[in-house]
Amino acid sequence: MNASDPQTGDAGQIRALIEQWAEAVRRKDMDGILRHHAPDFIMFDVPPPLQSKGIEAYRDTWPLFFRASPNPPVFDIVDLKITAGAEVAFAIALMRCVLVTQTESSDLDFRLTICFEKIMGQWTFMHEHHSVPAID
Repeated sequence: MNASDPQTGDAGQIRALIEQWAEAVRRKDMDGILRHHAPDFIMFDVPPPLQSKGIEAYRDTWPLFFRASPNPPVFDIVDLKITAGAEVAFAIALMRCVLVTQTESSDLDFRLTICFEKIMGQWTFMHEHHSVPAID
């Protein structure tokens, strides 16, 4: 089994975790969203706060996203690439969600980087970094 093959080995395990996480977001399933995240997880996000430290702070960011999303939320993985070593890995993705205001809805394309650490044989989300391109 080749760990660099995106469908098998470590990369395949990480891909499955990310897909399960995105599906949990679409279901608004907080247990599923938080599953496989480290207690000391750190996220850099687009809306404030810029940094969330710890799993509880990460949990607290989701209600804002859900209030700004249609029901069910749109949270699509457009393009995903994974690089996995023996103990650490990262994934980069282009993502799409939809934001809803009182008068309109609009697509929001964003970039996502996720860092993983293998802890006791299980890939664990350690860090997410969400960003959007700067607008002139």
